[in-house]
Amino acid sequence: MRGAGGPAGVSLFRRGWVAVELAWRAQPAALTGSLATVLLMGAAPVVTAWLTKLVLDRLADGGGQGVLLPLAAALGVAGLALVVLPHVSDYLKGQLHRGLQTLIYDRLFQAVNADPGLSRFENPAFHDELRLAHEAGQNAPQQIVGSSLAICQGILTLFGFVVTLTVLSPVMVVVVIAAALPSARVQLALSRRRARMMWGISTNTRRQLFYGSLLTSPDAAKEVRLFGLGDFLRGRMLTELGTVNEAERDLDRRTLHSQGLLSLLGAAVAAGGLIWAVLAAAAGGLSVGDVSVFVAAVAGVQTALTAIVSQWAGAHNALLMFGHYIGVVRAGPGLPVAPEPAALPPLRTGIELRDVWFRYDDEHPWVLRGVDLFIPHGQAVALVGLNGAGKSTLVKLLCRLYDPVRGSIHWDGVDLREVHPDDLRARVGAVFQDYMAYDLTAGENIMLGDLAAGADPEPVRAAARRAGIHDTLDTLPRGYDTLLSRIFFGDDDERQAGVTLSGGQWQRLALARALMRHRRDLLILDEPSSGLDAEAEHAVHLGLRRHRAGRTSVLISHRLGALRDADLIVVLSDGRIAERGSHGELMAMEGTYARLFGLQASGYELTPDPSAGESLRTTTPSTRSAGR
Repeated sequence: MRGAGGPAGVSLFRRGWVAVELAWRAQPAALTGSLATVLLMGAAPVVTAWLTKLVLDRLADGGGQGVLLPLAAALGVAGLALVVLPHVSDYLKGQLHRGLQTLIYDRLFQAVNADPGLSRFENPAFHDELRLAHEAGQNAPQQIVGSSLAICQGILTLFGFVVTLTVLSPVMVVVVIAAALPSARVQLALSRRRARMMWGISTNTRRQLFYGSLLTSPDAAKEVRLFGLGDFLRGRMLTELGTVNEAERDLDRRTLHSQGLLSLLGAAVAAGGLIWAVLAAAAGGLSVGDVSVFVAAVAGVQTALTAIVSQWAGAHNALLMFGHYIGVVRAGPGLPVAPEPAALPPLRTGIELRDVWFRYDDEHPWVLRGVDLFIPHGQAVALVGLNGAGKSTLVKLLCRLYDPVRGSIHWDGVDLREVHPDDLRARVGAVFQDYMAYDLTAGENIMLGDLAAGADPEPVRAAARRAGIHDTLDTLPRGYDTLLSRIFFGDDDERQAGVTLSGGQWQRLALARALMRHRRDLLILDEPSSGLDAEAEHAVHLGLRRHRAGRTSVLISHRLGALRDADLIVVLSDGRIAERGSHGELMAMEGTYARLFGLQASGYELTPDPSAGESLRTTTPSTRSAGR
């Protein structure tokens, strides 16, 4: 279990080293330039203070131009450096930030995408950590590197002014440093508290963003307005935001109280030092130049110490938050991959589930309970059952998005655990019940089904024809290049918004995406026509029957008429196989399947008005095809 500090076992020093390594890989020139710049910026105030002392002392002694001119020129150069170097530093920081952000995001999302399973993505704790990792990736590495460089600058300035103070008054060195120590302790304590606070409010922040997204999402806009949900969602969002703000407000109060008292202590020390220097100069113990350099040294030591402590506190907080980034990047996959994956042969015999048990975690009930099933090569197997029977979960196991908790799944005798998930998925085509509608062009939405073939527009159009969506897409304003989104502009210069499709059209588009893989060994169709009208559903299923003839396929649909021609129909109930057989065999059993089929068939019968004198029966096209 990770806490505010990120993954256990990764020390703060190691996290800092990782950040420096990333900065070097991202922008070595900018990092080197930044180091040189901060060294110059660290030395410049000390050099300026000493040059000022020398100029004042020479003026007090009546020195001539031959002595004063070089000192004045050197003082001008030092002043110029103090003005120019911060701008150079800002430019280099910008270069470093952009390079680091690109590299950090690349590695973060590469690591997230490298997990072949779904378990982490269905875990709220992972989403909390991912949000913090994403937030840390934006700022933490740069802050760690920037704070480290600033600390180097502060140490160099501190060293120069400490030497200066030691020459003038060793006692003041001790007093000034002692006054700064409590600030260091308080800053570190506040840093730890801030990291704990950010972890504690992570869920509230995600909920706040969630409610905010619902208020602006085009998908939710209809129901939000129809049901009058705007004020309700806004209230929920403000409640979560209030929790976040209260936690931050409490920390800010603590910071103000602690730092205010410490600032008063620092000001008192500086005032005392100034009084001592003025009195010493009046007594002849210090020159005018000594007083000026003393004042600069006291202010410089306090400023440097404050900067070092502040930068270290910022770096400490960034190091704590950076632990979340390292935790996500270095986390092992939720789905294990065999060290030496076995080769996956083309499917020739079939896929076998052997005593498969599955549940999503130990605190939830079993979704599948001892399922034994053989899916023969070249045949269609239909899965039937009520909601929650385990049909979609079984599909996830066939795609190896999860592994069985008990039992195993074999592809021509090869255990899927021994195969690399990418090799398996390259042989599977699927359309899921909860298909995606991407805010991309129509062609890109289909092309995503097979990126390797997507560069050629003809496979895209062929898949669209098989799914019955080609004519619709071809008549769009820009054809297959039309953006299917109302929240982005297209890439053309006219900044035209895209178009939206109906639910049934989107479903056909998702089917076309799956059919980009029509030559794969296994085709999975999970409710491929649930959003279609009766005529469209009839046409789609006729096309799919032709397409999957002789292919290995797994079919899921609540419309049983669409499944009656499957070679094998399997009825799932409470995670177990309750019945199996052909349509005719299951109807003859008069069990669950026959009851469900009868219920659906009765839905197409109109109860006649007794006064009409005769019964009336109507059947939709899809029901007529199902009744053959």
